[in-house]
Amino acid sequence: MKAWRIDSHGGSEVLKRVEIEQPKPGPGEARVDVRALGLNHLDLWVRKGVPGHQFPLPLIPGTDAVGVVAELGPGATGVKVGDRVIVSPGSSCGECAACRSENDPLCAKYGIRGETFDGGGADSIVAPARELIPIPDGVSFADAAAIGIPYVTAWSMVVRKARVVPGEYVLIQAGGSSVSIAATQLAKIHGATVITTVGDDAKIEKSKAAGADHVINYRKGPFREELKTILKAAGRRGVEVAIDHVGKDTFVDSMRSLAVGGRLATCGATSGGDVTIDLKLLFFKNLSLLGTTMGARADLARIVKLVGEGKLKPVIDRTLPFAKLGEALDLIESRKLFGKVVLTRD
Repeated sequence: MKAWRIDSHGGSEVLKRVEIEQPKPGPGEARVDVRALGLNHLDLWVRKGVPGHQFPLPLIPGTDAVGVVAELGPGATGVKVGDRVIVSPGSSCGECAACRSENDPLCAKYGIRGETFDGGGADSIVAPARELIPIPDGVSFADAAAIGIPYVTAWSMVVRKARVVPGEYVLIQAGGSSVSIAATQLAKIHGATVITTVGDDAKIEKSKAAGADHVINYRKGPFREELKTILKAAGRRGVEVAIDHVGKDTFVDSMRSLAVGGRLATCGATSGGDVTIDLKLLFFKNLSLLGTTMGARADLARIVKLVGEGKLKPVIDRTLPFAKLGEALDLIESRKLFGKVVLTRD
C-alpha cells in the first residue's frame, strides 16, 4: 500500500510517498481503509521538528483518520467489516485507572497517532477496535475527519477543565483555527457569550457564522482595548474564561483579560512557550491556569453524537487530494485558513 513517510525533519521536501506492506490486525484490532484525513498544526510540527522533542522517525504522519473497517483481528468486537469509523487520534492501554475513569490521556502508555507512532497518512491503518468510533449516518467522511483533535481538545478545555456555564463570557484567541472554532461552538451550546480574535477582516464574518458574538481583529490595535469596550457595555470587568493555544504572543494578555476568579485553559503554544507572568496577578485575582493535551475518547464519542444530531458542525476551509499533503501543511503554516484542511480520496 502507499503511505506518506517522514524520515527527517524539514520542509515539504521531507514528505516521502512510499510503498509499504499493508498492516495486519492483531488480536482485538481492526484494519481501516482510510477515506479522509484531517490535518492539524501537530502534523506541521512533526514535519518540521520541535527543539528538545524526539519524534520516532521514520514516521507515518496523520492524526485524524477516518474510513471503513476492512478486516478484523481475532477477538475484535464493537465494529464490523464495512462500518464507517473515526480512528481515535489518541491511544491508551484501556485497562488502567485513568482509562477506566475516562481520563485516558493520563494513561502511562498514552500516545498520539502520527506523533508517538504511525498515523493515518496511508491507504490503511490498524488500531484497537475499542478506539474506533462509528460515524453517524449523514455525516460525510470529510466532516468526520475534521472532528478528532480539534473538538476533543476543545471539549477538554471548555467542558472538562474550564467548566463553562450559561451566562459566562469566554475569550477565544485565534478564532479562525480549527480548535478555536470547536471551542466557540462548544462554549455557545453551554450558554456562554463568546469573543474571538482574528488577524484578518475576512475572518470576522466567518467567526460570527461559527457562533462568535463578538470578533476582534487584533492587527488593528491592542485587542484588549476593544475587549474592554465590549465588556464595559455588558457591565463586566473581565471574562470568566480565556482559551489560548497561541502561547507567547497572547498568553499574558489573555490572563489580564480575566475577571476575578477567572480560568485560562491552554492546549498549545504555536507562537512559543517561553512566557513570563506576574504571579501576583495569578493569586490576587484568584485565577486558575488549566493545561490539557488532547482529550478523552469517551468525550470524542459524545462530540460525534452531537455532530450527528446537527448540534455541532465542523468547519472545513478546503479539501485536497491525498497526494497534496505538502501543499496542505504549507497552507496550515500560512495561517490563511479558516477551519480545517482535509485530505480525501477520489
